[in-house]
Amino acid sequence: MKESVWAYFAVIFGIVALAIIFFMQRVTTTDQHNYTLLRETCEAAMYDSLDIAAYENSDIVKIDQEKFLESFLRRFAENASLSRSYVVEVYDINEEPPKVSIKVSSKQGDTMSQNMEFDLVNKVDAILETKY
Repeated sequence: MKESVWAYFAVIFGIVALAIIFFMQRVTTTDQHNYTLLRETCEAAMYDSLDIAAYENSDIVKIDQEKFLESFLRRFAENASLSRSYVVEVYDINEEPPKVSIKVSSKQGDTMSQNMEFDLVNKVDAILETKY
């Protein structure tokens, strides 16, 4: 009788451990995906919104705020996961020198038990650098 109780305990402990590992892996990969998506999208949107005319006329590197927001939101929406809801907050956009501060929040919940839910928050402060 004692050995069968230990066997039940080992099986239940194994199942609980696998569930925790699976959940934490999902949270980690989601967080990494959001951060990489935010960083790459921000960089690409900054390059898209460069004001070439200002650079050619006076050698000033600057971005256009409206073009940046349009390009960022379009690119982010194309690549974001459709199963989550995102909140994009733009804190600061400086046109000259090119600098942006963006925060993206999303919720990650557990499908097995609906009471465990985490807020995943990623922030990026990006400055556009040039060689010259």
